[in-house]
Amino acid sequence: MNSLAAAISPRYHVPLLIEITHMKVSVKQLVDQALQQIETISLEQASKLLNDDNVVCVDIRDIRELYRDGKIPGALHAPRGMLEFWADPDSEYHRKVFSSGKKFVFYCAKSHRSALATLTLQNMGLEPVCHIDGGFLAWRNAGLAVEVVSP
Repeated sequence: MNSLAAAISPRYHVPLLIEITHMKVSVKQLVDQALQQIETISLEQASKLLNDDNVVCVDIRDIRELYRDGKIPGALHAPRGMLEFWADPDSEYHRKVFSSGKKFVFYCAKSHRSALATLTLQNMGLEPVCHIDGGFLAWRNAGLAVEVVSP
């Protein structure tokens, strides 16, 4: 996308139009950048953490995805649209679990949204945080346990 910006020529004191080029960033680029800055864990690592009392597994998918597909057993549902608000201790929507000092393991369907969410929360100061490589689809396809979620 290009736009024009007005400027004044220093030599002639007349208005100039300068073309400014804005580089578009794709979601793939955003995810790739996030993956370079966050911890990604394997399905095997994630399954070993499920029974650890110092770990909170967080499903950030839409509630309709949980109803349709289920979730990782014991996972906390924190919808992507509320995640930053729930994690921020200064937010009126803050949830105490995000101030627990525990490790947070995020996941979504394919691990794209969770990569972006993990980076955002890491930048907000929440630690330690990571996300599951391949997300819930990889989890389910690997034959790992799934908890049914009813409306």
